[in-house]
Parts: sequence; C-alpha cells; structure tokens
Amino acid sequence: MTKTNWLFVFFGFLGGIGILLYGIQVMGDGLQKILGRQLRTLLESITKKPVLGVLAGILITILFQSSTATTVILVGLTNAAVITLRQSMPVILGADIGTTVTAQLIALKLTELSLLIVGLGAPIAFFAKKDRHHRIGQALTGFGLLFLGLKIIGDSLKPLQDSPAFTEVLLFVSRSPLLAIAASAAVTFLIHSSAAVMGIIMVLAGYGLISLNAAIYLLLGTNVGTSFTALLASIGSRREAQRVALAHLLSKLGGTIIFLPFVPWFGSFLVTLTHSVTFQVANAHTLFNLGMAAVLLPFVKPGARFLEWLLPDKRLPELEPKFLREEVITMPSLAIGLAQKETIRISAGTLRMIWYIKRALETGNPDYLERIIYKEKIMDALCRAAVDYLTRVLRQSLNQDEQGYAMGLIRILDSLEKINDIMERDIRYRIETKLNRGVHFSSLGKEELMTLVESLIRGMRMTHKALVKNNLRLAEEAVTCHPRNVALILEFRQNHIHRLTEGIKESEESSNLHLELLNSFQHFSEMVRNIDLIIFDELSKGIRRLDERPPQNEPMPDLPDDETDEENREEEEIRKA
Repeated sequence: MTKTNWLFVFFGFLGGIGILLYGIQVMGDGLQKILGRQLRTLLESITKKPVLGVLAGILITILFQSSTATTVILVGLTNAAVITLRQSMPVILGADIGTTVTAQLIALKLTELSLLIVGLGAPIAFFAKKDRHHRIGQALTGFGLLFLGLKIIGDSLKPLQDSPAFTEVLLFVSRSPLLAIAASAAVTFLIHSSAAVMGIIMVLAGYGLISLNAAIYLLLGTNVGTSFTALLASIGSRREAQRVALAHLLSKLGGTIIFLPFVPWFGSFLVTLTHSVTFQVANAHTLFNLGMAAVLLPFVKPGARFLEWLLPDKRLPELEPKFLREEVITMPSLAIGLAQKETIRISAGTLRMIWYIKRALETGNPDYLERIIYKEKIMDALCRAAVDYLTRVLRQSLNQDEQGYAMGLIRILDSLEKINDIMERDIRYRIETKLNRGVHFSSLGKEELMTLVESLIRGMRMTHKALVKNNLRLAEEAVTCHPRNVALILEFRQNHIHRLTEGIKESEESSNLHLELLNSFQHFSEMVRNIDLIIFDELSKGIRRLDERPPQNEPMPDLPDDETDEENREEEEIRKA
C-alpha cells in the first residue's frame, strides 16, 4: 500500500469519525429541543415500576444516540435529587437497549441513504420559519450525518482488506479477548460515544477484517467503556449520583465477566439466525443487552441496598446548591426545572428566616438572631449560584417561553436575596439594638408587631406555595396580602404615635426602633409582592408549556417547632462557624 493510500485511510477515518460525532450531537440537540418539556416530564415522573424506567432509558438513548450521554444525564439528575438510585438503575438497563436501535439501522444499510437524508433535512433546517420545523430539520440532518460518517469510515477502511500488517493486528486482537475488551473500552471512553464505536465495529466485521467472535468481544468492551465517563462525571457529586455511576460500571463488568465464556457458543448461535455479518453483530449487541436487562431487572432493589451499604450517605454542605447540575445545562427545559427547584429551596429558607424574626421578637432570645446571620449567608450563596446558573442557561439556544421563564426566576431570586438582606441587615439589626440597649416595646406595641409579623409569614407562605405549585390563582391571591399589610402598618404607626402623645414610657424609649421596624416590614412586604407579580405576569407565559403540572416531591415546608432537631443542628453549625 502506498503512502498516499495510507493518508487516504487516515484522513478518511478521522473525517468520518468527526462527521459521525457531529451528526450525533446535531440530532440529539434537535430532538431535545423538540421534546424538551416531554423529556423533562418523563424523567421527573418515572415511578417505582422498573419497566417504565427501562422504557425511559430506551427512549432517551434513541434521542441522544449514546448510552454514555444518557448515563451522564442520569448522574446529574440523581445528584440533583430529581430521581433516585432505584429509579435510575432500570433507566441504565434501558439505555443499553436503546443503543441497539442504531446497530439495527446500520445493519439495514441506511448508510446508503445518508446523503438523501441530509438532503431532505438541511433545507428544512435552513429555510423553515417555525422553530419546531427548524428543529425537525436539524434532527433529520444529524441523523443523516451520523450514517454519512459511517459510510465515509467504511469507504476509508475498505482498502485495509489488502493490508497484511493491519490484518495481523486485528487477528492478534481477535485471539486475545481481554485485549479486545480493554481496547474497545478505552476507545469508547475517549470519544464518549458507544454508538460511534459500535458502528466502527460493524464496518470492520462487514468487510471481513474481524471475525464475529472478535466483534462480540469488542462490543463487550464498548459496554464497559460507556461506564467510565459517568464514573468521572460523578466525582464530587452526592452519594446517590456516585451510586448510579457505580451501578452502571458494576453491571457492565459483571455482565461481561459472566458472558465471556459463552462467546464462542453465542457466535455459533447468531450464525444460525442470519447469514449477514452486520446483522449478526447487531443481533449480538441487541440480544446481549436484552438478556442483561432481563437478568438484572429483578435485582434492582437488592442492588440499590448493596450500593447504599457500599457508599453510605455523605452530608451535603449547606452552602452548595442541591439541584443545580452542570451536566444538563445544555438542556434548557430540564436545567430551568432544576433552577426552579433550587429557587423553591431558597424560598423555603427565607420562610424559615422570617419565623426566626418572629421568635426573636417573642422571646428576646439572641440565639435566633445568630441563626438569621448564619441562614442569610447560606441564602446569599445559594442565590448567587442559582443566578449564575440561569445566566449560563440563557446563553444556550432557548425558545421564547424558556427565556421568559429563566428571566422570571432570576428576578425572583433577586427579590429573595433582597428580602434576606432586609431581615439580616435591617430587622435583625434593630432587634439586636433593642436587646443591647435594654429597651422594651409597650405591650400593645409588641402585640401589634407580632400581628404584623404573623401576617407577613402568612403572605410569604402563600407566595412560596404559589411558586411550588406554579399556581397563578395562588399568586394572584398572595398579591392581595400586601395592601392588607400596608393598611396594618399605617394603622399601627398611628397607634404608636397616639401612645407617644399619651406619654407611655416604653413607647418613647423604643420609638425610633419601633417605626424603623414598621418601615422594614413594609419593605419586606413589597419585595414579597414583587415575587407574586413575577409569578403571575412573567412565569405564567411559560408555565403552561414548560411545566403543565406541579413539580413532584416538593412538599410545603412546615415551620419548625421551638426545639427541633434541625434547630439543634443549626446551633451546632453556628458554634462551629
């Protein structure tokens, strides 16, 4: 073979790989844009029925054409507490089955229609006026590019049939199953696409460059290689996400080790089903993954318990976001849903802080003021992280509804941060000043302040509930709390002035602090009203299309009792800080 021929092989193979991977990316992006909300709803509504999880894994992997991508997404969603380990394990098995669809399509010689598919999809993508039609054309173009890349790879490798050196290398690999598995796993890990490696294996087998048994060994390696990327993605994640990645790795290694001695028999069986080598390889991939799912599916619960024992829970630092995951930031619908969950978490923390205000006024206990300082630092860090996350989501390709929803969440987070600042810098400071000076409110003045605080808590609870449930009626109802609060503040301010004219000593000593607290409470109420208006006016445009049902597993937080385990834990954290 001449040098030019070798260059043709090298550049053809390299270019084919590039087109194939780009096609997978373009198709996955297009399908995700088309089915973004449906995909999010599917993932969030996976029940404890393992069969539904398997079907979800099949569908997602067909969309992204890579079980590696599916598993990495699962790690991110589990880390964000969207789904659990037990829900993820069937999805992993389904993801492996999903990759077999591509193998069967390759065996059907769709590579010969690749240019036709690209020719149909590209004009739609470039000239369609509607966003949905543009995405359909994009997905179709990516689908064609995937098979065009495989065709280029096949054409570039065809001359190697006459290369004794290349044939000797492949024969050496064929005689060493462990080497074949290791090499295939390494390549799959490097290019992050099991579908691409599987396509190359089928091309090699189709040209007779490797035997059927060697192709099976390479397929086993591909299955193992898909787990490495997810394992790396789980580093630094919550224990639940690490368990998902480990479950993926152990299932692949276990299945490969168990199946390895039966490869020669399995190869002989496949030959009896069809004479086409490419179909034999595709069937090997399909039957192996179907068998793995059938064998492992009944052991999901025991497997989850084993992994929970193997990797016990570690505590998530309070300053770290619970739901925001980088792995899904290129999937706007899903990423916005996670940001909404983080916003709900911050709103719950804000509700707890106003309860601390109430307890500090009631009891005069300075410990509650320390809790406010500690909690405000946490809320401030979480708000900054959530806004930064949503800002990076806005840099992705979003439709109008997604953009409006993300902007609305940023404005809500800004209002929540201002509310927390009001409680820590204004209200807490004035209560602390009162305690340090040893002054007291009059009995009627204190009673009025407590009435006002309870009204603020009711309004904030209603606002939080509207945010949790995406309920416009609740948001509209919560807006009406502000005029009532303003009316109370005006009434109580007049009452305080009346007490001053009567010469009540406590009112005179606490007058400035009393009036400043009323002003701070009014500012607090205004910020809560702003959140209600954002939910009603801005989020409403995207709520019906982005999320037509309330988010699951987000119960309303109960306000704590005076002596709860959580407060005791917070006291310990404050002492450590």
